[in-house]
Amino acid sequence: MEVWILQLFNGISVSSILLLVALGLAVTFGLMNVINMAHGELIMIGAYTAYVVQRAFLAYAPKASFDWYFVLALPLSFAAAAFIGWLMEVGLIRFLYGRPLDSLLATWGVGMVLQQAARSVFGAPNVAVTSPSWLNGGLDIGSGLVLTYKRLFIIALVLAVLIAMYFYIYRSRAGRNMRAVMQNRDMAACLGVSTRRVDAASFAIGAGIAGVAGCALSLLGPIGPSLGTYYIVDAFMVVVLGGVGKLIGTVVGAAGIGITSTLFESWTSASLGKVLVFALVVAFLQWRPRGFVAMKTRALDGQ
Repeated sequence: MEVWILQLFNGISVSSILLLVALGLAVTFGLMNVINMAHGELIMIGAYTAYVVQRAFLAYAPKASFDWYFVLALPLSFAAAAFIGWLMEVGLIRFLYGRPLDSLLATWGVGMVLQQAARSVFGAPNVAVTSPSWLNGGLDIGSGLVLTYKRLFIIALVLAVLIAMYFYIYRSRAGRNMRAVMQNRDMAACLGVSTRRVDAASFAIGAGIAGVAGCALSLLGPIGPSLGTYYIVDAFMVVVLGGVGKLIGTVVGAAGIGITSTLFESWTSASLGKVLVFALVVAFLQWRPRGFVAMKTRALDGQ
């Protein structure tokens, strides 16, 4: 019984990490229909922002305040990645809407530039981010089972980001404008919605969430210029499996991939587990090509 509880916790933990990584992609890919191959590098920017904030606290802040550096690193990671995302949209992506192959190649090139910039600034070797003392250790639930505070914190962070995204998309004026533009751009523009402003803001928010994901990932191990590339494929699978353009579908897709991946890896090996998960995703998409939760559309008569 204890083993199953631990496996379930590990599966939920992996799912939460995948969900946090995929949430930003769900905006840029699912809602905006832009294949952003630089999404992994936006994750990397968030992780390095946490590292820079840590170094700044060590150098300039009182020693007693070091444990609170991560509280500042989270919003700064969002801001740094969102700013880079906004620059990408204004300077490049805006010219590539409706051209998926061109956007794929262009953002892949941007990703390579960002990786090389990180190597030039921080060096090629990985660097470590020291966790705050209040995230060390774990919650002992008996029978030798310990749920680490780091993963519990990431789960709580994902829930907070998910709730914030829900209220932004479905309960705010800016979110309604965003959904209107994604569903019918011409009609939204006729009703006075600034589509250019919505595009830039949406892409920046998706990039910012990727930065938060990178900041969270810095708690789990060393970070480097290629940090985001390890998660980008799984993140695309989550968005496609859940259903492009649906927030609840992203949650379901992340939970499905995270839990099944953990179970398969415990029964076989890490490599074989990923192969089995990928095979299941391909088989499922043959049955439901639009994913778990398909976006409803309304067709005109005679079309």
